[in-house]
Amino acid sequence: MNHSSGNTKHCVIIPSYNSGSQLEPTVREVLEYSSTVIVVIDGSTDGSQSDVLLLANKLPQLHIITLTENSGKGAAVLKGFKFALQQGFTHAVVFDSDGQHDASDLPRFFAASAKYPEAMILGVPLFGTEAPGLRVNGRLVGNWWTNLETLWGGIHDSLFGFRLYPIIPSLQILNSIRGGRRFDFDTQLAVRLYWLGVPPVNLSTPVYYKKKDEGGVSHFRYLRDNLLLVVVHTQLTLHALTIIPRLIRLRHQNKLNVL
Repeated sequence: MNHSSGNTKHCVIIPSYNSGSQLEPTVREVLEYSSTVIVVIDGSTDGSQSDVLLLANKLPQLHIITLTENSGKGAAVLKGFKFALQQGFTHAVVFDSDGQHDASDLPRFFAASAKYPEAMILGVPLFGTEAPGLRVNGRLVGNWWTNLETLWGGIHDSLFGFRLYPIIPSLQILNSIRGGRRFDFDTQLAVRLYWLGVPPVNLSTPVYYKKKDEGGVSHFRYLRDNLLLVVVHTQLTLHALTIIPRLIRLRHQNKLNVL
């Protein structure tokens, strides 16, 4: 499978921190749809990386980057972006390691990116009945702030982890800010890419919240991570107030919001 079209070349980056039993099956499933997968082990201490390290010895299309200390999702993806660019990739899907995403939707994301190579392809979660109410309703607040920061420019979900990014502008942004390294990664990168002129394309895709006895793992900490998002949205909103004319222009330019 070669996910290249014209000037685009795609890979998948899976950041992983103590992902438990879901990491290896997630990687195997993604490998069915992507010719290159980059797993970034972000200081895991639960041994979940051992099986994928063995798998990488057999599969040249699977690359493992190991960080000795936990640095956060954004920092791990940043390492993945840099490696992917060195390997000649132009775009990368960021895909969670915990079995929440549907890998069979990867071809839809690749196809959308090939059609709109200048865009970021943003997953919009379709929640099942098992989804925690706090998570479903809580993101409505974040979505409202993200809409404000972009003047309702078309980012339909501010937090979802299944996304396809153009690598060069993403690196430009992450290298220029100190934040975006932890739970604020998805919000920061989407908003700042939009400000840079990267249009959003939205694709609906299911999300599954697995129970603990199914191997489900969550590192979300309600107080800590929500406080981080409050700080981030405050900073983004204050900056957005200084670029309102640009946001008005971008809203007219970006007409690629398809579901």
